[in-house]
Amino acid sequence: MGKSESKIIVVTSGKGGVGKTTTSAAVGAELANRGYKTVVVDFDIGLRNLDLIMGCERRVIFDFVNVIQNDANLSQALIKDKRVENLYVLPASQTRDKDALTKEGVERVLADLQKEFDFIVCDSPAGIEKGALMALYFADEAIVVSNPEISSVRDSDRIIGVLNSRSRRSEQGKEIKKHLLITRYAQARVNRGEMLSVEDVQEILAIPLLGIIPESPNVLNASNRGIPVTLDTPSDAKRAYQQAVARLLGEASSDDKSWISKIFAGIQLFNRSPV
Repeated sequence: MGKSESKIIVVTSGKGGVGKTTTSAAVGAELANRGYKTVVVDFDIGLRNLDLIMGCERRVIFDFVNVIQNDANLSQALIKDKRVENLYVLPASQTRDKDALTKEGVERVLADLQKEFDFIVCDSPAGIEKGALMALYFADEAIVVSNPEISSVRDSDRIIGVLNSRSRRSEQGKEIKKHLLITRYAQARVNRGEMLSVEDVQEILAIPLLGIIPESPNVLNASNRGIPVTLDTPSDAKRAYQQAVARLLGEASSDDKSWISKIFAGIQLFNRSPV
């Protein structure tokens, strides 16, 4: 991918705690692992969790807001991952609030990043407040993260509406390409009626299915150790994220479908999915 084709991807959902930051780290790390120069940008101003999950919290000196306000340049704020050659993090500020994000400032920083990176993964805060709106406004594509439970799905549906009406591409009469990523999925709980099925979620949200991440202790364990799950030891969650990235890149294969069908036996996961 050439620099002229640099792509901005927002990882978003309406509800907190569904796994957006975990997903941003996992997707960013896997893209970098595949040879794409990738930066993950933390838009959660005031909280700043991405650097913890990426394992670089002790290396934060300058942040996204410092760059927007011209207190530091981009090269000073970017943190290069020590494990993967092509992976970088632009951390958020813990001491500012979301009003520090201006549309002009965010646009300038993203434009500078597009000169250097193949992929810019924007880790959005929850909800539809200023930070979340800034994260999605400039996106080319969106990964909508949802747990298979009704409040999460309803909030994701709201975010899809925002993507369709309040993004730069929507203002230009274009569409943001949207992908559904279902996280914390447990077939046994679906069978007991404690979770929505994949078909239920797809029917409500009506966007293409990118992947299904199984409920797994590996995800939390990796996050607690500051390791994106796609850089951790082999697990179902790691493989699920890797195959989601393969579909994001248009590399889906029948083997992918076969593997996921085995993981979630008894569900024809891809019957309704155009991916």
